[in-house]
Amino acid sequence: MRRITVCTLALGLTAAVAAAQTYPSRPIELIVPFVAGGTTDTVARVIAQRFTDKWGQPAIVNNRPGGGSTIGTAIVAKAAPDGHTLLITTFALAVNSALQKTPYDPIKDFVAITELSSIPLMLVVHPSLPVTTLREFIDYAKAQPAGLDYATSGAGTSTHLAAEMFKAMTGANLVHVPFKGNAEVMNALLGGHVKAHFGLSASSLQHVRAGKLRVLAVTTEKRLADLPEVPTVAESGYPAYEISSWQGVFAPAGTPKDVVDKVGREIVELIRSPEVTARIRNEGADPIASTPAEFAARFKTEVEKWAKVTKAAGLAH
Repeated sequence: MRRITVCTLALGLTAAVAAAQTYPSRPIELIVPFVAGGTTDTVARVIAQRFTDKWGQPAIVNNRPGGGSTIGTAIVAKAAPDGHTLLITTFALAVNSALQKTPYDPIKDFVAITELSSIPLMLVVHPSLPVTTLREFIDYAKAQPAGLDYATSGAGTSTHLAAEMFKAMTGANLVHVPFKGNAEVMNALLGGHVKAHFGLSASSLQHVRAGKLRVLAVTTEKRLADLPEVPTVAESGYPAYEISSWQGVFAPAGTPKDVVDKVGREIVELIRSPEVTARIRNEGADPIASTPAEFAARFKTEVEKWAKVTKAAGLAH
């Protein structure tokens, strides 16, 4: 019995090594569940070019938007688990199954490969709002009988959930005003039609530097290098508060570990190259390039956290 077990294990290891050595054996499809032209699409095309150049098989980006990213994501969940169909997505994968019924399980149906980058958020307000600190903002919001309006780029986005988690932890009386996208948010915010926004640093920082918006806090665990004088929400009395909008790469569940590791190593090397690191930072993000194990642990924590937040906010399906 022991000899059979050892032989079986050896055969399994041999098969896994063989899979990695022969991978890729045909074109690789990188599915992006968003429209072309966005940040996720841009980084996907950089990765596709790297795969094509390095492995001699064409890598093709396939934009499959719709359903709040669930349509493209479901395609990958059902794909053959051999590494030839990969998902390049965002924070949305950790949240969508809590907000709506999805045709996949974010944990059971995917294997995490690497976190590409992380985009900090910051609480910004219109300069007409009579607050200059986070404590003053919370007290001011609590004092508004009808609540203080805050803008988001849509229900279930990181900008929305950042505010909902903030409300739950601080008791601030905030009223959600959703828009169709970040451009509409910024027009309304800069015009003073809404007064507050938990915005992505990439789109908010330029207006802060121009004096058109006031930043009160950042949502990350540590202060931002670009704004060392601005405190985090966590250090301002809410240590459990942390959110960033990230991008990551996933494969269908069951993809051989050796293939996952091979893909991960290639992407990590790419992300850590000076050219791509600079490109990501220019987008207002921080390059991460984690291992599959590191990203799997972080992703599990994210899914669990946002399930609790959406439930507490009455947003869960």
